[in-house]
Amino acid sequence: MTPDEVTEEVKKSGLRGRGGAGFPTGMKWSFLAKPEGIPRHLVVNADESEPGTFKDRYLMEYIPHLLIEGIIISSYALGSNTSFIYIRGEYAWIVDILEQAIEEAKQNGWLGQNILGTGFDLNIYVQRGAGAYICGEETALLESIEGKRGNPRIKPPFPAVKGLWGRPTVVNNVESISAVVPIIDMGGDEYAKIGEGRSTGTKLISACGNINKPGVYEIDMTCSVEEFIFSDEYCGGIPNGKRLKACIPGGSSVPILPANLLLKTSKGETRYMNYESLSDGGFQTGTMMGSGGFIVLDEDQCVVRHTMTLAHFYRHESCGQCSPCREGTAWLYKILHNIEYGKANMKDIDLLWDVQRRIEGNTICPLGDAAAWPVAAAIRHFRDEFEWHIHNPEKSQTENYGLAHYADVLVTS
Repeated sequence: MTPDEVTEEVKKSGLRGRGGAGFPTGMKWSFLAKPEGIPRHLVVNADESEPGTFKDRYLMEYIPHLLIEGIIISSYALGSNTSFIYIRGEYAWIVDILEQAIEEAKQNGWLGQNILGTGFDLNIYVQRGAGAYICGEETALLESIEGKRGNPRIKPPFPAVKGLWGRPTVVNNVESISAVVPIIDMGGDEYAKIGEGRSTGTKLISACGNINKPGVYEIDMTCSVEEFIFSDEYCGGIPNGKRLKACIPGGSSVPILPANLLLKTSKGETRYMNYESLSDGGFQTGTMMGSGGFIVLDEDQCVVRHTMTLAHFYRHESCGQCSPCREGTAWLYKILHNIEYGKANMKDIDLLWDVQRRIEGNTICPLGDAAAWPVAAAIRHFRDEFEWHIHNPEKSQTENYGLAHYADVLVTS
């Protein structure tokens, strides 16, 4: 196959970026500038820092050669002779696994000069991050590889035109690149038959929280949310007979949904584990597939406390480059902390809404949005719980908001 034919198969497959954005992978490849005499690069984003997400860790730890084969195929399609895996610093033991696998590939003639006599050269290097969530953003990642502080770049220019060291660069998630292998093996058209609509192929889901069987699951995206949570094949239901209260279905940055909207759309239709079904209704009644970090909350969980924990994370991880994010994330955490610890009044809920609204869409990178969306969704769907904390400051740390108030959203199975 020619490089263009490989790209065309990926386009036919309908593969969408598995890192969170869901942008069509083949289309992203086709944007890559190809000026004569200038090197091009593929960078694999293995900076899996989204709370609740650990699927890429599984791929790299247990089947690293799948990722390496995907890099070889993708680099061939893109004309990249030097490719990188940028991995988060906390995955130190996986670095050793990847470097051993790369060495094995070299010894067997799959990497290096003139691979299998094809005239194609490729070297893969593993680059460690230092544990910054912001470096999961592709331009901050490129800055970090170049040895700079991991601050996002203003776009345009986009990495496909001016990326790593000013050269055309494609940045793809670990799962996206690993999926290229079965696509080329079975053909793009066959791969596209798996799933439904624009949600083609399979998806890895990192399931955690209040479930009997946490872990990484590969699903066909025709699986319903209810089946995924309650069937023995997947999460196995909620421990101790507790009821489902809410779920964050795509990693910490996507909107939380109460049980009734998680299992059914606003039109009363079944909600499925795919891009279109989860987002049906927009953020008013829907959410996002995101990175596939599926966090389940049972009836005993406090939404205010969980939202405060997330706000603390984003405040800590903001690079500080944009004032709405730098100042706004600190305000979000401070207000949520006051609500949780009985030091707030009713006006603080409206202030919290106003602060998140002024962050969203006003920053260079999506970290500001990632901090704002969970807060907005928590207020939108669980405002009564925020009000209860304010009216009952003496109970906010020892009791949960009365379950009777959630009669319409709690689900057993």
